[in-house]
Amino acid sequence: MNSLEQFAAEKLSALEQRALRRELQVTSRTRHPLVERGGKTLISFSCNDYLSLSVHPAVIEAAVAATRRYGVGSGASRLVTGNHPLYAELEARLAAAKGTTDALVFGAGYLANSGIIPALIGNADVIFVDELAHACIWAGAKLSAARVITFRHNDMAHLAELLVAHRRNHGRAMMATDSVFSMDGDLAPVAALADLAEAHDAWLMTDDAHGLGVLPKPEGAARVPLQMGTLSKAIGGYGGYICASENVVALLRNRARSFVYTTGLPPGTVAAAIAALDFIAANPDYAARPLALARRFTAALDLPEAASPIVPLIVGGAPEALKISQQLQAAGFLVTAIRPPTVPEGTARLRFTFTAAHQEADLDRLAATVKGLLTPRP
Repeated sequence: MNSLEQFAAEKLSALEQRALRRELQVTSRTRHPLVERGGKTLISFSCNDYLSLSVHPAVIEAAVAATRRYGVGSGASRLVTGNHPLYAELEARLAAAKGTTDALVFGAGYLANSGIIPALIGNADVIFVDELAHACIWAGAKLSAARVITFRHNDMAHLAELLVAHRRNHGRAMMATDSVFSMDGDLAPVAALADLAEAHDAWLMTDDAHGLGVLPKPEGAARVPLQMGTLSKAIGGYGGYICASENVVALLRNRARSFVYTTGLPPGTVAAAIAALDFIAANPDYAARPLALARRFTAALDLPEAASPIVPLIVGGAPEALKISQQLQAAGFLVTAIRPPTVPEGTARLRFTFTAAHQEADLDRLAATVKGLLTPRP
């Protein structure tokens, strides 16, 4: 065995021993929320497609029509020849939705954050990051070479202390956080963050990947100069975006490396996002359904009321989380176990996500099943 093979085998063995090895599972989800996995039909409570728009006929037809007209790919990076006509319409829609003067679409949410942050701050600067912020925020912060300072999750007093202690020692400053935390489902105190940002001349960036389309704008959102998000959750497709001022977006077009040096999204993907935004605007009651169902679930299990369509059930150890996930699958439900390093050690969990396509009866059966699995047997 050569050194590379030995290295890989040892690392995999270590992951296996800690119940942290992951395997790809072929999953067909054309009848959302039903999925096919391993020859079995399951009701998925693990999907971020909150409004099932990835399989909505109008969204599919928009993608097909654009593909027929423009082709399956953009052909190049957007600054070369890949900036097909549909981009302008999508970016105008996103800017209007977020209340900014401009927007820029990236190939993915991860590409957005790993490009935006280094384009705006550098090695003489500082970035304050919520400890539970998404991995792509951390990736962008590290790529920036700025000093990275962690503040306790949603702890505004701690952040204020850190700003007082460290802001004055650096040229430019940024504050970065999820607006909806992907593994906990709770919300950032955006208005309080905006207050601190304004008081200390720090540029606030929020990642609204799990909020766009299913939650109202948070209080204080209009004061956030950098509003980032994705097109892969409630929008149902793929891509990332930043909504900001015209000057900031123009700078990012020129200096965000993950934008400059990547091929543009396929026309069909952009057209699908436009159609999805149209659907959401026309169907506010439907868009509100995932949160209502999440709250029905938390009420059934006597959990704190859900703030978003994401509900975590923290188990602790990875083996225990895997066991419950397998038991739920045997009962007909797909609920993925989330383990470190995605979440901190000792906080492995079941992460339930609720969509507009779920039926109340299935949700109630899920809650009863979970309650039965957690209740100690005499």
